[in-house]
Amino acid sequence: MTAPYPELDPDLVYDLLVIGGGINGVGIARDASGRGLRVLLVERDDLAAHTSSASTKLIHGGLRYLEYYEFRLVRESLQERERLIRIAPHISWPLRFVLPQPKGGRPGWMIRIGLFLYDHIAGRHSLPKSHGVNLREPQWGKGLKPGLSRGFVYSDAWVDDARLVVLNAIDAAQRGATILTGAAVTGAEQQGDAWTVALEPNADAPQPAIAAPCTVRARTIVNAAGPWVASMLGSVAGAKRDGAIKLVKGSHIVVPQIYPGDHAFILQQDDGRIVFTIPYEGQFTLVGTTDVAVGEDERARPKISAEEVEYLCAASNRYFERQIAPADVVWTYSGVRPLFDDGQEDAKAVTRDYVLKLGRSEGPQVLSVFGGKLTTYRRLAEHALDDLKPWLAGSGDAWTDLSPLPGGELGAAGFDGFLKQARERWPFVPAATMKRMAHAYGTRLAMILGDAQGWQDLGTDFGGGLTEAEVRYLQTHEWARSAEDVLWRRSKLGLTAAADVAEKLAYWFKANA
Repeated sequence: MTAPYPELDPDLVYDLLVIGGGINGVGIARDASGRGLRVLLVERDDLAAHTSSASTKLIHGGLRYLEYYEFRLVRESLQERERLIRIAPHISWPLRFVLPQPKGGRPGWMIRIGLFLYDHIAGRHSLPKSHGVNLREPQWGKGLKPGLSRGFVYSDAWVDDARLVVLNAIDAAQRGATILTGAAVTGAEQQGDAWTVALEPNADAPQPAIAAPCTVRARTIVNAAGPWVASMLGSVAGAKRDGAIKLVKGSHIVVPQIYPGDHAFILQQDDGRIVFTIPYEGQFTLVGTTDVAVGEDERARPKISAEEVEYLCAASNRYFERQIAPADVVWTYSGVRPLFDDGQEDAKAVTRDYVLKLGRSEGPQVLSVFGGKLTTYRRLAEHALDDLKPWLAGSGDAWTDLSPLPGGELGAAGFDGFLKQARERWPFVPAATMKRMAHAYGTRLAMILGDAQGWQDLGTDFGGGLTEAEVRYLQTHEWARSAEDVLWRRSKLGLTAAADVAEKLAYWFKANA
């Protein structure tokens, strides 16, 4: 089996076993490993295979959450926005948002109050504050329909969600955690002062981490299984089934660029919802999201409906001169959010806050994670480990707020300075490819390009700027096991790659298993 899978030690009792390789699972694994705990993370599919790679790609406070009086969530989210930009400057950066004010939308006084709170609720921050704008000015309004003249501009940030997951997993592994993908937890029962947890290989996963069913031992379990959190809790013998989730599907479409500029728009809709349009991968616009309550049968492979596509096209067409239709959509993705069921009937009103539930009153503990959002994963991890501290003897203190994620040690010159140095060191790499790779890997770029003197030194050229050196790095250090892992989660090259690139990658992985 290709690294980074280590051999499991049958005699080892882990301090913490984390179920789920989404953002909350890897965030908890990273934090716990840095506190000196022995950690095992088990993911049935690939890292970020489900909800955590299907977000709107934003680190944000959630401006609309103020309408539901979720002040604590907004405050914490805005504080985390500052931290994530600082610790992951290669995969996240500030983004300005334009909020046009259409006739019949929220009144201007309400928006001004909301933006004032958004600017100040978290205390001092580094991003520019909000202000009103004249949308007839090309800087902010180019591409909008002529009837839109007034609006507001405020700050949030963008992030590569799937890479945020992978970088947390890398850091956890570097600090001693064992990360298993393609392995499923099928049950857990107490034996003595620890859990005996049954694992089996996922037959549908490429190159699963284990070849046959086995058991491992752990003193504590974290159930971060996302949309499967409730059903997974039912597999842990003796655990209280306290808490429920509401499954809400969010879908996005990607279309050729709708408007010029590097800013995003937040568009008010007649039904009270908002839709974002975001510059995406250089030549596209990302439009989303929807909120549709779904059942458990849609957890694994959610798909956008024709109605959702029409809704998102119409949402954009109300505002922009360039009209889009379903035929213009080049890619779609959907994710099922496991929101904590707070009794709200309207999917858009269900809280995005997280709830942590302890499942035992005595004996080895299990903690389940309900809800949450990408922005607050790091703080969620701290809270989870605080709750588990009585069962984690010898656990260290919180530490992740200042420690850069792998590749994020860019120095005082920031990303632009790092990119300039990388271009000077490896001048043979095409400019667009170098920018993509610098964003994806940061200072770990040297692990891929190393001492190469020319493009030919990087091995097989799969096309679209993807080489064997990069794929081998992803296989060896980032748990990539398939063409889909490479093209749609470790990168978004699937949007622009030639049709035969996936086939070439599939052959390579088969030959290099």
